[in-house]
Amino acid sequence: MKEKVSASPGDRKIFVLDTSVILYDHNAIKNFEEHDIVIPIQVLEELDHFKKGNDTRNFEAREFIRLIDDISKNNLLNEWIPLNGPTKGRFRIAVNENGIEPEKDAVRLFGNDKNDHKILNAALSLQKKYADKKVILVTKDTCLRLKAKALNIRAEDYETGKIHDVDKLYTGKTVLQQVSDEAIGLLYEKGAVSPEQLGLTEVKENEYFIISAPEKPLLGYYNAQSRLIERIHWQEVYGVSPRNAEQAFAIHALLNPRIKLVTIQGVAGTGKTLLAMASALQQRRNYRQIFITCPVIPLSNRDIGFLPGDIKSKLDPYLQPYWDTLSFIKDLHGNEDKNGKRIDEMLESEKIAIAPLAYIRGRSFSKVFFIIDEAQNLTPHEVKTIISRAGDDTKMVFMGDIHQIDTPYLDAESNGLSYLIDRIKNNPLFAHITLEKGERSALANLANLYL
Repeated sequence: MKEKVSASPGDRKIFVLDTSVILYDHNAIKNFEEHDIVIPIQVLEELDHFKKGNDTRNFEAREFIRLIDDISKNNLLNEWIPLNGPTKGRFRIAVNENGIEPEKDAVRLFGNDKNDHKILNAALSLQKKYADKKVILVTKDTCLRLKAKALNIRAEDYETGKIHDVDKLYTGKTVLQQVSDEAIGLLYEKGAVSPEQLGLTEVKENEYFIISAPEKPLLGYYNAQSRLIERIHWQEVYGVSPRNAEQAFAIHALLNPRIKLVTIQGVAGTGKTLLAMASALQQRRNYRQIFITCPVIPLSNRDIGFLPGDIKSKLDPYLQPYWDTLSFIKDLHGNEDKNGKRIDEMLESEKIAIAPLAYIRGRSFSKVFFIIDEAQNLTPHEVKTIISRAGDDTKMVFMGDIHQIDTPYLDAESNGLSYLIDRIKNNPLFAHITLEKGERSALANLANLYL
C-alpha cells in the first residue's frame, strides 16, 4: 500500500510488512510516506534463507538486509527509528508478541509450523499496544490476507507498481471506423496523412491504426519523427508472414530501427515468439548477437536442482520452446535452403544464444537483439534491471501473457510486463502491440476461448 495523503502524528498508521513485500521490492519501507513501518523478526529470519542465490528474490533479500543494516547504525531495532526525510515515518523490528487474546492467537489457531502465523501475531500484538492507531498488514500473499481478516486484522496488498484497470491496459492500436474519402485517397496516393485529417486530436508515439476503407482496411502507424500517420504494408520476415493486422503491426515494430523497446502481449498461440525470433533473424546483420531468454519457473515450486543431469540437461526442458521455434523456421526453408543452414551456423558461432534469465546478471548487452519471453513472470524491478543492461544499438523485446502468471505474489496488475506497458507508453523509443487472435490451431483457440 502506498499512502499519499499527509497525516498528523496522531493519524499515522502502522504498516506491518511481510516477506513477500520485501522480495517484491526491497525499497518498500520508503513508500509509505509519513506512516510507520514494522517488520516482524520472522521476516528477517525468512530473508536470511533467501539471501544466497542468483535469482532476483535473492538480490532483493540482500539489498533489504543491507538497507536495514544502514538504518540501524547507532540504533536499536526494537525501538522506533526515524526514516530519512521530513515527511517520512518511523521504522522498527517487532520482536515480542504480547497481549494477544487466546481466541485470536494465530499460532494456537493455525499451528506453529509457519512463520506467517507468527507474523499475524505480531500484527495482533501491535493492535493491542497501539489501540489508538490503525495497524495494517501489507502482504502479497492472498491467503495470508484472508487469515488476517479472519482475525480482525486490516490487510492490504502492496500497491506500489500495481496497474489498476488492467482490462483497459494500452493495446497499442486504435480502430478507425469513419474516415473521409479524402484521407483514404491521401493514404493511397502519398502513403501518409496527418492525425487531424483522420479526425484525431490526440495520438500516442508509435501507435498503430486499423483504418476502415471501401475495399479492405488499411494499416497505419504514427511516426514519431514525421508526426504523420503513415501507411504500412504486410511484410514477410525470414519466411514468416503475418496472418492478421496485429501481427503485421508487431513485425513493423520489431523491424523499425528507431524503436528500441517493444512489448508484445497475447495469449498462447498468437505468434509472439515466432514473430520476434523471425524478425531477429531477418535483421541478423544489424546485431552482434540474438539473445533469447526467459525466467525459469520450476513446476510445483521444485528447485531446478531436483532435475537429473548437468546444468544443460536441467535447463533444456525450460528452453525447449525456443529450439522448437527455430526448428519450425528452419522447416519453412527446407534442409538445403541457405536460410535454414544459416540458423545452424549462427547457433554454432553463438550468434544465437538461448539461456535462462538468471544467467545475465551483471552483464551488459551492446548491439544485441534481446528477446525476453514470459515477461509476465517478472517483477517491475526485474524489468527495470534488465532494461538497464542495454548498451548501444541494442533492441529489447518483452513478451508474455499477463493473464498466465506462474510466479507467486504476482498477478495481472502487479507483474513487470503490465507495469512496463503502462509506464512507457507514448515514448518515441517504445512500441506495444496486443495480439488478440490465436493462429496456432483451431484446437489451441478452443482452449483459449472456453477453458
